[in-house]
Amino acid sequence: MADKTNPKPSAQAPLAAPGRLGGLGKAELLELLRRMQLIRSFEERAGQMYGLRKIGGFCHLYNGQEAVGVGAISALDLSTDYVLTGYRDHGHALACGMDPKAIMAELFGKASGSSRGKGGSMHLFDAERHFLGGNGIVGAQIPVATGVAFAQAYRGRAAGEGAKPTGATLCFFGDGAIHQGAFHESLNLARIWKLPAVYVVENNQWGMGTSWKRVSSLEEFHRMADSYGMVGVDVDGMDLLAVREVVAAARKRALDEGIPTLIEAETYRYKGHSMSDPQKYRSREEVDEYRSRDPIVVLKDRMAEAGLVAEAEWEAIVKETDALVDESVAFAEAGAEPAPGALYEDIYAMELQP
Repeated sequence: MADKTNPKPSAQAPLAAPGRLGGLGKAELLELLRRMQLIRSFEERAGQMYGLRKIGGFCHLYNGQEAVGVGAISALDLSTDYVLTGYRDHGHALACGMDPKAIMAELFGKASGSSRGKGGSMHLFDAERHFLGGNGIVGAQIPVATGVAFAQAYRGRAAGEGAKPTGATLCFFGDGAIHQGAFHESLNLARIWKLPAVYVVENNQWGMGTSWKRVSSLEEFHRMADSYGMVGVDVDGMDLLAVREVVAAARKRALDEGIPTLIEAETYRYKGHSMSDPQKYRSREEVDEYRSRDPIVVLKDRMAEAGLVAEAEWEAIVKETDALVDESVAFAEAGAEPAPGALYEDIYAMELQP
């Protein structure tokens, strides 16, 4: 059931209506542009703080992939839908509306962080915003997300015959996770049980330091949906409006028809796999080529051409988001370290009976 059409719109796509782009008005578009810029500014500062050793452990930045996270999550209703992702989770967390201060404090390992300083970069979490976290194990979030979708379907069906699921589940993962057995098992069950699941593989071209073309017998990941009778869609992951459109359609399909979707978002990370990556496996020319298609610039230019953003408005967005990131760093630096006794809190324990 793979979508054989090419859903990648031209950068010169026409307006849906006067004063609108992608079916959205100026205020909505400015907010999406702002969210992408907030992620970019946050990630750049996180990289700086890591270099200053204010952040320890692993740290995987999202620079360049902002259109995927923001575009996809903007198509959801986070009062009913849920989001799960992997270890490159800062961007998804911010797109879900998590407080930058709580995220930065978590990166600093402070008790004021979103996971009380115990999770770090890979384990951001906010139940109130239906963001069920990052995951440090490659592909481990996929079966968990499938379980969340199962609960949504089960609760919906409990309301009576013909009732819809209580919401949809959006699951992000990288191209390096798509060869995990859990991925294939999850998609198979999602289709059999008609779960309201939308799976998004962010194909950023490199699994750590290896090109996806060297490790996959099938280069077009979205075609793997055919094996499970699902819908597969390929989308330009550098185009926020294109991502938003296909995720919105996938969500509707999942809720109305019980058919999951596998979306391949072709994107690119500007930084290394992690902060410890010297990036010797790719050329500067390749990185520069993708930077010329920067997702923030693509949306800003299309809005400017349509008369939906002025340069002063853009400068105000940059100033505001930079100030929010400055505030988050100050908050993190002022935060307290977790108390020694906190080591024994928030853990599961089982008492063995004699």
